Amino acid sequence: MASKESSALLEMRAICKKFGSVVALRHVDLVVQRGEIHAIVGENGAGKSTLMKVLSGVYPHPEYDGEIWFDGELRRFEGIRHSEQLGIAIIHQELALIPQLSIAENLFLGHEQARHGIIDRTRTHERAVELLRQVGLEESPGTLIGDIGVGKQQLVEIAKALAKDVKLLILDEPTASLNEDDSKALLELLKQLRTRGVTCVLISHKLNEIAEVADAVTVLRDGSSIATMDCSAAPPEEATIIRAMVGREMKDRYPKRVSNPGDVLFELRDWWVEHPLHVGREAVKGANLNVRRGEIVGLAGLMGAGRTELAMSVFGRSWGRRIRGSTWMNGREVDVSTVQRAIKAGLAYVTEDRKALGLVLHDSIARNTSLCRLEGISSLGVVDDAKEHEVAEDFRKRLSTRCSGVQQQVGQLSGGNQQKVVLAKWLFTEPDLLILDEPTRGIDVGAKFEIYSLIASLAAEGRAILMISSELPELLGMCDRLYLMNEGALVGEMPAKGATQETVMHALLGTH
Repeated sequence: MASKESSALLEMRAICKKFGSVVALRHVDLVVQRGEIHAIVGENGAGKSTLMKVLSGVYPHPEYDGEIWFDGELRRFEGIRHSEQLGIAIIHQELALIPQLSIAENLFLGHEQARHGIIDRTRTHERAVELLRQVGLEESPGTLIGDIGVGKQQLVEIAKALAKDVKLLILDEPTASLNEDDSKALLELLKQLRTRGVTCVLISHKLNEIAEVADAVTVLRDGSSIATMDCSAAPPEEATIIRAMVGREMKDRYPKRVSNPGDVLFELRDWWVEHPLHVGREAVKGANLNVRRGEIVGLAGLMGAGRTELAMSVFGRSWGRRIRGSTWMNGREVDVSTVQRAIKAGLAYVTEDRKALGLVLHDSIARNTSLCRLEGISSLGVVDDAKEHEVAEDFRKRLSTRCSGVQQQVGQLSGGNQQKVVLAKWLFTEPDLLILDEPTRGIDVGAKFEIYSLIASLAAEGRAILMISSELPELLGMCDRLYLMNEGALVGEMPAKGATQETVMHALLGTH
């Protein structure tokens, strides 16, 4: 762990930030020592990302109140370039890389390796190789960003920061979209950077990761700094962090429910899906599964196993080609060949990427809520704005969505509240089967419990739930039954009760 004897690299004192009449930050204090990994935790909407945007110059002075002391001097950043020049780099949850450009071109975008105004490609290549080696990437600098996975793209972002002689590296939910192996690799890299003297600020909802790497943890709640905990001797207990985050005791991570499944509602028979880009490559191989009324069924598998591909191919053939097999609802074969037909058949699909595929971010909560069932708020083909508002307001109350009103832009909401809008959109279609793909990704523990409680209540109403998650504890805590998927094939089935992460992984990989 980093020594606390060194002077602080960063001090943020009494930081306040407003958006109109909405107070996002209230006199927040943050002290980060040199060479430490400092975690910042809090519920969605607590102000974590806003605080980091103030620090990195996204919200420049004087758009906020308070003082920022960095490297021993009072700083008033005029913009991102100003903070970068002093050695502050922020890696946002949505990566700022251009898929059509090479790794090397992304590394030096905006500060190209040039001589006399001409890009020095030899120097670019050599420097890129050096930076990629520092972050443990063996890819060629000429490889396109679009041709590497998200985990490797995260490492490219870190290499990009190192290229700017970073002193303070800020990472906002860096492992939210990563599988377990990529997450471990990233955390190991942060430890290595610490030994080289790079200071890191880590925003994460994954408390187990924070316990593994953090030297200190600062908790934000409702835009205020609540506590800073020293982890040098031992990490604080998760229950202590959660209590500080949510302001109350959380004895249970998952709602208690009594499972009483009814008849089979949904059935998939001999389902085959070919990859849309690689002819002859089967992404889903002869899948057979069923979900009963009132049942929550989990789909477990490693990243790349084909779970999302299976879900999207079922929901209106949104992914894949040469799709074969049949879908059945209530013992009757149904046509799900388009999204409209899938919705009509009683299916709904909550995508894993709510921002890109689940929401229209610049539009209102009301408009997003009604989007998939306009006939429910229309008369003679004309949208009834009052009816739309009424429907959206009803779902806002039902799901406890935190917002200034249903006319607020969805893009202004926290991740947990955006997820509630996605759920409201699909619940308005009154589905019988709800397919949930990573329903709590990037959401804090308090908001997770609210989502879990909603899922449990939907099952209690008699709806069928098919749930995909990369977090095995989530599937074991919520589901009645699990299907196991590996390399496009369903390789097993087991009751969730009595199963452990170890037994599931052994079954997935065919080991003992």
